[in-house]
Amino acid sequence: MTLIGQDVLSRAGRRDIPLRKWLTKWAATVENVQWHNLDDVRKPYPTADGIKLRSEIVVTVFNVKGNEYRLLTSIDYDGRIVEVLDVLTHAEYDKNMWKGRY
Repeated sequence: MTLIGQDVLSRAGRRDIPLRKWLTKWAATVENVQWHNLDDVRKPYPTADGIKLRSEIVVTVFNVKGNEYRLLTSIDYDGRIVEVLDVLTHAEYDKNMWKGRY
């Protein structure tokens, strides 16, 4: 898959070293897989979830570091592109303000 949004990962990784390590490993995984649907995503990331927003966009959410953070992505399975949208703390994610941005 082609990964877009490395800058978002870099900024988020400045928060702490374990987060940076997880995001680096995740990015390497994404660049070396061919996901065709959410079931494929869930093989290495069983807790990944697709959230359909009012805008009809599906945001794929990954639980990071034991649910401490949420990684928000948009996945174009046909185009084989994963776009990183944001990395939020669990508390930021729970406020649902991110849903209005996409």
